[in-house]
Amino acid sequence: MTGLLDAFSEGPFRKVVGRCLETGPKNIVLDLSQIDFVDSSGLGALVQLVKKAQTEGGTLQIVSNPRVTQTVKLVRLEKFLSLKPSVDDAIAAIAES
Repeated sequence: MTGLLDAFSEGPFRKVVGRCLETGPKNIVLDLSQIDFVDSSGLGALVQLVKKAQTEGGTLQIVSNPRVTQTVKLVRLEKFLSLKPSVDDAIAAIAES
């Protein structure tokens, strides 16, 4: 299944992931590998969620695909969002931290 992370979906997305950060484990892997498009609202939500994870004492590892990575690189957020190419790489990054 593919999808969008845009102005329409950003609110519910941020609410669900934010709740997971508040009540779940402190380190979360967010798999966006099936996302076709991310707009500025989606990028803003990802930045807010990474900051929230850091505030909660954890990390949010984001699994990306070439389309999402390209969008993130255009706004120079690839290092802040710490994109990973696979779930295994994201889990390994959590294990190393």
